[in-house]
Amino acid sequence: MSKLAVSILMSAATLANPTMPKELPFGASAFVTIDNQIRVSVIKAAEVPVQIVLRNADKEVVFQRSINKKEAKYAVKLNVNELADGAYELEVRSDEGSIRKQLNLSTQPVQKVNRVVAMQ
Repeated sequence: MSKLAVSILMSAATLANPTMPKELPFGASAFVTIDNQIRVSVIKAAEVPVQIVLRNADKEVVFQRSINKKEAKYAVKLNVNELADGAYELEVRSDEGSIRKQLNLSTQPVQKVNRVVAMQ
């Protein structure tokens, strides 16, 4: 059986003033690869430390990576095969704000194919 990661919502939010968002010193993208891993990419416009955090529905951290302020680009593939099915939140954050993405992991049932071979 394989995990299927489905992205269901993406939102950018600042922590300072949500009614007047400012531009973040980094950009981030996340997508699901063909082999059902999550690829996260961060590109920074300023020398600021950034954190990538993946939390489960109980807000427990299941993955965390710190990107130092000198690293301008960073990419990682998250293997989610060992994680339990359910809702997760991926957050890329700095002191200036964060980008959050909601994910849902589910295991696809193995489909048995019935074949009949007839020879005449």
